[in-house]
Order: sequence, then structure tokens, then C-alpha cells
Amino acid sequence: MIAKSAGNKRKRAAERAVPAVLFLIAAVSVLTTAGIVATLVAETLTFFTKVPFRSFIFGTEWLPFSNKDPQFGILPLVAGTLKVTLIAVITAVPVGLSAAVYLSEYASDGARRIIKPVLEVLAGIPTIVYGFFALTFVTPLLQSVIPGLKVFNALSPGIVVGIMIIPMIASLSEDAMSAVPNPVREGALAMGSTRFEVAVKVVLPAALSGILASVVLAASRAIGETMIVSLAGGSTPNLDAGFTGSIQTMTAYIVQVATGDAGYGTPVYYSIYAVGSTLFLFTLLMNWAAHRIAKRFREAY
Repeated sequence: MIAKSAGNKRKRAAERAVPAVLFLIAAVSVLTTAGIVATLVAETLTFFTKVPFRSFIFGTEWLPFSNKDPQFGILPLVAGTLKVTLIAVITAVPVGLSAAVYLSEYASDGARRIIKPVLEVLAGIPTIVYGFFALTFVTPLLQSVIPGLKVFNALSPGIVVGIMIIPMIASLSEDAMSAVPNPVREGALAMGSTRFEVAVKVVLPAALSGILASVVLAASRAIGETMIVSLAGGSTPNLDAGFTGSIQTMTAYIVQVATGDAGYGTPVYYSIYAVGSTLFLFTLLMNWAAHRIAKRFREAY
């Protein structure tokens, strides 16, 4: 009886300890996020003691390394980032959705078990490999088609970033489409719809919340991409509407400065935190938009 009582006490102590341990584990991610945000905010505020906020937000020139008159207008970096993201989304959405429709509506179970893992292998390729692929294969291929395309440009990294995010769109969209109940499909087929009409006019609208959320999340991933744009996009921040010339994105600039081009305590050093905060706000807004879209268009069955 004594041994049984001692065992029960240890069991109750373990039961009481488990929630505390799980809470500490969960708190690590929250505390890490809070620490990152606090660092970004503190260093960004230091940057704005050296550079006016208005010139940073509305400035059209980014020349941080100029000896005479450094310029810290973020708009050229934002423009480069949005160019790459736009091209990536245009590249990835048709391919990703087509793959999702096939996997959800046409592929057999055996084909799905083979194709989906193979497709998701794209997500496991290191981004630096994608970067060299863009620079050494995609860019020369585009130059043979587009006269005047420079070695560093927005098209090549945009297309390759699009290839990289295809698995995200395809996988999440396929999951959303597979969640549509079969009676919905059977009802449409019973009314004389073809299989393609069921997929496009019934299943796609029914899974719209998940599909839109996948596209927004993939665009957020494209905004934060670093190595591909650093290797294939160039390091020339330009505020223009062209896609054939050299660009620089926010992440590429952070990489440039982080390699040791700026001394500690200089405005250039603190500028990476200001750019990082801007990038953080972009991704935060994208994730918030994905959440709102999923909530707004969610279908209940």
C-alpha cells in the first residue's frame, strides 16, 4: 500500500509538472519573437535619430555608401522586392493551381502518392542552388529570347522564386480542394456537369479561402527570399518600372551590409534594421491578409 501511495504521488507530481513544461516550451517561441521585435524596434529607432523618417519612407534614392551625400530612401528597395514578388506569383499561381486541380480531381491514389512528394522536393532544394540556377541557366535562356536583358535582372530571379513557391501553392491548394465533401462533386456530376466543370466551377470556388490563403502565404515567402535575388538580381536599387535591368531587394541589401561593408554604429549599419523592420511589416501584413481572406471566404460544410 505504501509503495502504491508513493507511486500515485509521483504520478500526480508528473501530471502537475507536464503543463508547466509544455508552457515553458511554448513560451520559447513567444519570447524569441518578442526579442526579435524588440531588437528591430530599438535599432530602427536609433537609425531614425540619424536619418529623417520622412526621407526614409518617401525617398526615391538609395545610396547609403555615398561619401558625399548618402541617401536612404527605401522606395527603390521596395520596388525591387515587389517586382520579384509579382513575377514569382505570376509564374507560380497557374502552375501551382493546375497541379492542385490535377492532384485533387484527376490523379489516382497511386499517382498522388508519387507526384505530390516529388513536387514538394522543390521546397527542399537550398535557395543558393536556386540562385546559381537562375544566374547560370535561366538568365542565359532569357537573354536568347529577350534582347537587351542584362546579366542581373528582375525576371530571372522572379521566375525562379516562382518555381520555388510552386509546392507551397500546390500543396495547400490541394489540401483545401480535397477538403471539399464528395457529395458536392457528385451533385454537380448528377446535374450533367463534366469533370472539368466540377473542378473549375464547383470545387475551386468551394475551396477559395484555402487557395487564396496559399497564394498570399507564398507571396509572403517570395518577399522574404534572399539568396536567389542576391545572386541573380544584382545590387543596383532602381525605382523604375523595368524588369530587364539590375535591381536590389530589401533582403539582398541586408546580405550586402551583413558581409561587412559597414562599420558598427554607422547609419549604414543601423539601416539594415530599418530595412528589416520594413520587411517584417510586409510579411506581417501578408500573413494577416491570408488569415482575413481565409476567414472571409471560408465555407462550412
